[in-house]
Amino acid sequence: MPPLPLRRRPLAAAFFGVLALMAWGARADPVFVPDGPQAAAYGQAQGYPVPRPGLRPDELRQELYVGLHSHYDQVRPLKEVPTAGAPSPLSRAAQSLELQYTHEGRTLTLGDYLRRHPVTGLLIARDSTILFERYQYGRRDSDRFLSHSLAKTITGLLVGAALEDGAIRSIDDKVSAYLPELAGTAYGATPIRALLTMSSGLAFNESYQPNDDVHRLAEALVGPSPLGAVAAVRQFDTRVAEPGTVFHYASADSQVLGMVVSRAVGMPLPEYFSRRLWAPLGAEANAAWDTDPSGEALGFCCVVARLRDWARLGLMLAHDGRWNGRQVVSRPWVYESTTPARGLNAPYGYQIWLSGEAPRYYAMRGVLGQFVLIDPITRFVLVQTAVNLNPIDPGATAELTALWQALLVQHGPPGRFGRTW
Repeated sequence: MPPLPLRRRPLAAAFFGVLALMAWGARADPVFVPDGPQAAAYGQAQGYPVPRPGLRPDELRQELYVGLHSHYDQVRPLKEVPTAGAPSPLSRAAQSLELQYTHEGRTLTLGDYLRRHPVTGLLIARDSTILFERYQYGRRDSDRFLSHSLAKTITGLLVGAALEDGAIRSIDDKVSAYLPELAGTAYGATPIRALLTMSSGLAFNESYQPNDDVHRLAEALVGPSPLGAVAAVRQFDTRVAEPGTVFHYASADSQVLGMVVSRAVGMPLPEYFSRRLWAPLGAEANAAWDTDPSGEALGFCCVVARLRDWARLGLMLAHDGRWNGRQVVSRPWVYESTTPARGLNAPYGYQIWLSGEAPRYYAMRGVLGQFVLIDPITRFVLVQTAVNLNPIDPGATAELTALWQALLVQHGPPGRFGRTW
């Protein structure tokens, strides 16, 4: 998704929008609500139907969004990502969390937020304690929610794992060193580092309109007549800038990155994900990843997982890569990944969005309202899955940002006022 404009929130507004942490009600157990905003339009009367396999994007109607995003594994044949052993423990606060924040001159509550936005799941945690967990539209905590571009951050973390394992020698290596099939192409001549920072310099139109380049990429990978992963990325071969000089969000960069990791480690990306991240994380359930017919994962998209497991991933990053009694991702890689690349002037690290503030905080983001917001100072994590109709909704993002920033203002260091994502 393209970056949103950055703007500093006025000091007075930040203070006025301070989030109040107030104890109320029962323990912070999951709450399940049968409806949500525009529930009728989202298919409540039909039980929030799941699309039939093979449905074309132009056939996707609003009443299918909830079913698609919570049961994607019934629509596409996904590759399972096994977990292992007992799940890493998450406790629950003795009382659930009530939040207040200010947006567009109004003081709102967490309940107001959920009544205003088509959120399927919302979870707030700190350290290893769940403070709030709510599901709408009849969704359950056993559902595995579709990530869209949250998957890009996973791909970026797997680059670090492959580097640590010695399978990738240097992120300054060219792509063709690991994918010789791309030798002689613009992508083949691009350093891995430029893919990590979305600065490959290749022309790619990601507007989320029919027939844009991300649609062409997906069609070539998993459409009715797939071309294969190498042919899919070879479509994009026009260089418009030198690698590492211009930030330009392009899902093809992430796709090539995932292919590099898979070739370097000698196994499918979902299998490496399981071995190096998902099982060590102590996920409570298997994840799954969409692949093309040959088994090549969509490195830019489409991991499904439970809400609490998305939270575990975020909490691991909030703890600088350490979780479940072990260093799951190396601390230097987490820090390097969440530091802006020099010379790009972009709110982006290695396949992860950055706040542009110091101290740093960051976000995994996907279209239609998917977020994992992560703060390594307070160790707060917020996970949201949603079914927004607008792929990029600046208004909805601004309101979520107001809620999140108010939390950090109250519980972060003095003078900490963030920016919109």
